[in-house]
Amino acid sequence: VVACSGPGPLGGIGELVLVAEELGVGLGARYAGVDGPDPGPYMNVEKPPQAKVLAAGRPTPLWLVSGSPDDRAVFAGEALGLWLWAVVWPEQSGLLMYDELVLTDLRDAGAEVDLLPCGALSPRILEP
Repeated sequence: VVACSGPGPLGGIGELVLVAEELGVGLGARYAGVDGPDPGPYMNVEKPPQAKVLAAGRPTPLWLVSGSPDDRAVFAGEALGLWLWAVVWPEQSGLLMYDELVLTDLRDAGAEVDLLPCGALSPRILEP
């Protein structure tokens, strides 16, 4: 889980929580505010994805997750056998997902981890 906050694309504060988890864990679903452990029942993969990110060097489609509370936008997809969730508050900050996001698996990072900027622990992490 990684939490980021900063200026929202339409003003105010925007927050993004990214969750990469194995199937059946349910942490991403908890942040998303949906029932069940996985996003499958809430995604319409028959339509084109609403967002795309570059995850571990691979293009990764993300679909809008229906059934989440109105205060957030939720996107999910599969990357390297893991569910990738992107939960954004407020919902209007979901526009952020249409920008090019490049995600790196920090398990593969070495000494570069020390160069990552870190701030205070997000309340979103403490109280999903």
